[in-house]
Amino acid sequence: GEDPKHNNKPDAGYVPNAKTAIKIAVAVWEPIYGEKQIAEDRPYTALLTNGVWIVDGSLPKGYVVGGVAIAEIAKDDGRILRVSHGQ
Repeated sequence: GEDPKHNNKPDAGYVPNAKTAIKIAVAVWEPIYGEKQIAEDRPYTALLTNGVWIVDGSLPKGYVVGGVAIAEIAKDDGRILRVSHGQ
């Protein structure tokens, strides 16, 4: 039968691209900040730096108060390294 330890991990890691990183970030943000708040932070951007996806939302033009959601996600294994919401 199947080896229970078998791990189908891709070479590019579990979070190979920005689209995947954003999906994970949104899934983590919504229970914390609420779906409405997170929807207001769109569009999201994901930037890969030293093997960590830094995902954040966008502020509407001319909007300075409140900040946006930020998540740092490990490209290799999908660990959530940091979540915050700028003030």
